[in-house]
Amino acid sequence: MRDPRLLAKPPVCRLGCLVLVRNRRGDVLLVDPDYMDGLILPGGAAKTNEPPQAAAARHLHAETGLNLRLTHVLAIDYTPADRHLERLSLVFDGGTVPDTTRLTVPPQKDSGLLGARFVPAHDLPNHMAPSQAARAAEALASCSLPVLLHGQRAD
Repeated sequence: MRDPRLLAKPPVCRLGCLVLVRNRRGDVLLVDPDYMDGLILPGGAAKTNEPPQAAAARHLHAETGLNLRLTHVLAIDYTPADRHLERLSLVFDGGTVPDTTRLTVPPQKDSGLLGARFVPAHDLPNHMAPSQAARAAEALASCSLPVLLHGQRAD
């Protein structure tokens, strides 16, 4: 049953759905957006009623051509409203891909991306904004949590 009081004024919080993918050397996949300085983990915002793991997989595929099954979360990052909307970002475990994995980045005019590449984990702070590098480092160091949908594993 839907209680109209609960739906009358839903909170405004953006849900970021990011993916941490590594190659066999342990390098981390990053994308280079044209709208900000530094590299970031692939991903983006979920649409209304879109499961977060589906949003993360959709963005990863659109930005890099990779099709990965995302079943675990490595980190949850809350960002209060300051310059942007309040945001909750989930970092999904994209696992490890072969070093020979080919990335397919769409043209900049369509994607807003200048490219994508693997960066050694120890070098992330030199390529990412401090908060982005800290998020990636925490995700690298964490154990994973399963993704649930209505209390059941969302495999």
